[in-house]
Amino acid sequence: MRKINKLPRVLKINDKKDELRLIVTFNNNEQRVIDFKVLFNKWKIKKGDIEYPLLKWKEFKKVKISDNTLTWDNVRVKLENDEGKTTEYSYQMDPQVLYENSFPAKDTFVPYIGNLVRRVRLKAGLSQNELALRSGTTKSYLSRLENDKSGIEISTLQKIVETGLGKKLKVEIE
Repeated sequence: MRKINKLPRVLKINDKKDELRLIVTFNNNEQRVIDFKVLFNKWKIKKGDIEYPLLKWKEFKKVKISDNTLTWDNVRVKLENDEGKTTEYSYQMDPQVLYENSFPAKDTFVPYIGNLVRRVRLKAGLSQNELALRSGTTKSYLSRLENDKSGIEISTLQKIVETGLGKKLKVEIE
């Protein structure tokens, strides 16, 4: 049976950067940077395009999350239905497009966890395969985690740390 991946969804805007950059958290727990200056350049946005007002920081920074994606209420889109009735909507971007046009934020919690798991695994003299067998995960998952390609749930982290590595997990929130 083929595994179906979850569609990306935006859960949180972590930081609004000048120069049209956002750091957002997706539903896979990844924090990613979306550089809209690059994206809009790629799309060749020009005067008259729906996205054109977003080239100005004053308008762009009004972004919010709605329906698990980025939305701008200040940019309106008019769509006509089958009966010819026009309805106006807030401008939204497809979260799949946002994910595909973003890159991992380097200073996030998940990369720290991946690096930490790798260091402790190597110190214990274990291969990824050995740790996977001990903790009930897969070598592939551990590789993605250690290489900052996957998020992790606390219960999975606990299983890897306590069962696989024989250590105690301690989580602090400051």
